[in-house]
Amino acid sequence: MSKHPHYIYPDTDSLAGAVICELQNFVGEAAETERPLYLALSGGSTPLAIFRKIRAAGLSVERPNICFCWGDERCVPPDDPDSNYGNASELMLEPLRIPRSQIFRIRGEDEPEQEADRYGQLLLDRLPQEQGIPVFDWIWLGIGQDGHTASLFPGQTDLWNASGPCVVAQHPQSGQLRISITGNVINAAKRVTFLITGRDKAGIVKEIIFQEGRFREYPAASVNPVSGRLEWYMDREAASQL
Repeated sequence: MSKHPHYIYPDTDSLAGAVICELQNFVGEAAETERPLYLALSGGSTPLAIFRKIRAAGLSVERPNICFCWGDERCVPPDDPDSNYGNASELMLEPLRIPRSQIFRIRGEDEPEQEADRYGQLLLDRLPQEQGIPVFDWIWLGIGQDGHTASLFPGQTDLWNASGPCVVAQHPQSGQLRISITGNVINAAKRVTFLITGRDKAGIVKEIIFQEGRFREYPAASVNPVSGRLEWYMDREAASQL
């Protein structure tokens, strides 16, 4: 069984509330240091619920040294409904008036390979490094029903293990191109939090946490920070097979 702590909440709203408490602690940490703190946001339905709850609560995250990045992005314009940045901006960043100087988005509308190179270099230039790998203070991740995380899918081991910070990936069913941070960047982070809701995720969660079935094929099962911590935040439905 996975050694990493997992926290189970009655529903998505309760989970979102717990994450907000952790985000408040993160804001407090930012207030006690002068260096920038880098948070990589995730796409998917669970973060959207968190963004809405943050906006509704009027939580202040406007610390000048908190920088918002993304772990992955679909190769679409920011006004596209599929844009991870666009959704976060509409639901949280704009309502909370986060300055653009603290937002570092992946430009999904640009040529994918060039943008992966640009964003990777941005991370190298701005984030602290460990053995040449950018180190995030906190990364939010989801898990797909197929075991993917960020935009790293099963059967794409070369992308997970890529030496650079960012790669271009392709959704195996839709063919949609995406830009994603790599496994090396994920596992270099100081803190990684899986945010998982819904009964449709229960099977994959069980396989990964209990290390059974085909778990080795799932990129999400390779998340294991080298010197940071990994934690699982799940609602009761996602954890129903544990």
